Amino acid sequence: MRKGVLELCILATIAEQEAYPSDIIKKLEASKLLVVQGTLYPLLTRLKNAGVLHYKWKESTSGPPRKYYHLTEDGKQFLNDLIETWGNLVHAVNESTKNLENS
Repeated sequence: MRKGVLELCILATIAEQEAYPSDIIKKLEASKLLVVQGTLYPLLTRLKNAGVLHYKWKESTSGPPRKYYHLTEDGKQFLNDLIETWGNLVHAVNESTKNLENS
């Protein structure tokens, strides 16, 4: 389940604007979701291989060129599907725990 939520958060971050992996990590950390490079890079590669993401190289003033990721059209649809699934999951959890709120 955590992997699916992490995918959702990563794709939502990239949907806002193309992103460099360290920028993705910083944004997730700001949201209190801790992710390390050893987790992020394999996920980005898997999503790229699945056709959800694409990247382009950009020159950097502080070192070698960097990969900046953006969503493909399939990626945009995949993100929409994840958002819908997340909404359904949140609803199901809220429904199954609503009686506990008054306990």
